[in-house]
Amino acid sequence: MKHQTHCGKRGGYRTVALFLMALALCPYVEAAEKKITVAYSSISGNMAPLWITHERGFFRKHGLETQMILAEGGSLAAEMLASGEVLFAQMAGPGAIQAALKGKDAVMIAGVVNTLTFQFMVHKSIAAADQLKGKSLGVTRFGSSTDFATRYILDKYGLKAGSDVVISPLGTMPAIHAALEAGKIHGALLSAPFTSQARKTGFRALADTRTLGLEYQHTGIATTRALIKSQPDLVRAFMRAYVEGIHHYKTQREDSLGILQQYLNVNDAGALSEIYEEIGLALVPETPYPTAKGIHTILQELGAKDLAAAAARPEQFFDPRFVQELDRSGFIDRLYKSPPALRTRTEPPVAAFDPAPGAAATEKTKAAAKTFAAPEQKSKAASTTAPGRQAQSPDSLSRSAMGNESYTIKAGDTLSKLAEKYYGSQWEWERIYRANRQSIKDPHALLIGQKITIPIAGDRPGT
Repeated sequence: MKHQTHCGKRGGYRTVALFLMALALCPYVEAAEKKITVAYSSISGNMAPLWITHERGFFRKHGLETQMILAEGGSLAAEMLASGEVLFAQMAGPGAIQAALKGKDAVMIAGVVNTLTFQFMVHKSIAAADQLKGKSLGVTRFGSSTDFATRYILDKYGLKAGSDVVISPLGTMPAIHAALEAGKIHGALLSAPFTSQARKTGFRALADTRTLGLEYQHTGIATTRALIKSQPDLVRAFMRAYVEGIHHYKTQREDSLGILQQYLNVNDAGALSEIYEEIGLALVPETPYPTAKGIHTILQELGAKDLAAAAARPEQFFDPRFVQELDRSGFIDRLYKSPPALRTRTEPPVAAFDPAPGAAATEKTKAAAKTFAAPEQKSKAASTTAPGRQAQSPDSLSRSAMGNESYTIKAGDTLSKLAEKYYGSQWEWERIYRANRQSIKDPHALLIGQKITIPIAGDRPGT
């Protein structure tokens, strides 16, 4: 009996200990069982941060069990948000904005890609914009980012969608690429890796939207104001996980390339590297604020035909509080453990075209339209240079007689990255800052297109 009593006590202690442990872990267990559905609106490199956050378990780390679904086009993603089918969507800005203008509940809480990343790929027989008349172009869906950007470009060409050019919604980027190769359409705005694939089969770039430096809410994270009001901690958990996913993307190249390959179903190493370097490293911000200027660009374009858009203000369509909390708390800084000026917030320049909707073309507009007439020449001067890679354009980088170099800021540039490139140490960034104090008012606010001076002492590392 004594032995049984002893065993009973010991078993009781063990039960109590297990109970207390389970009680202590209870909040985490419950949080880990919070299942949410998240949509992404296209199969393109812009979606990589979401895929990586999901695949590498950052959502689970912050208490969320995510189911990922493809919603083909921003308009469909916005509909799914409004209906409650998904709680978050990584999607094109125009879809969320147009849904909100129609009274649906959709709001941007993060900016993933804040400029256009498309190249206008056309049949090799099309050498100029006027040859597009009577031709057909493909987009994912009406109201999507591809649709918006296509109409934007056609307008700058002086062409009208519907009368001069037929636009067909084809669903996904792979479907557009397939239609282009099959000859069902004559052109389309494609993003990597489909741009590389199109070139290999004989198509050419009539325009590269990346050369515009246009601030535009291309891709972002959207949710609903109802969710923000009812479950703000859930939104916080989502954004904490997401910025960790961005950090993994930017710092774990080989693993990130593997996830890109998995989702894009592409085995072209060059195309995957292009996505990683020219979008992931150069355009995806460590601190993913939505872009008010980029939303303004969309509203102005919509405002030409929509009075509600013309009267709307950008702040009606985004809520930066969750990114701001992570930024101000130091959460993001701790991820990167960066020296000063390593994580410069880069802003695209003023739009290359006269932004007034419906306004007559100005001399500035006409000059900017030449960007589309000779994209190969322009792209050499404005192409994105990956960190550590030598810029090739004499327009963006030239040595002066005094031993300094003139450099034009591109998307993704920071003072620390430039210091690493020119001096072999990111800690030398202040040297560049001191030489440009009159033009760089804030070392954390470089502007794309801004010309600066690089003080050079001897040869550049690696040359």
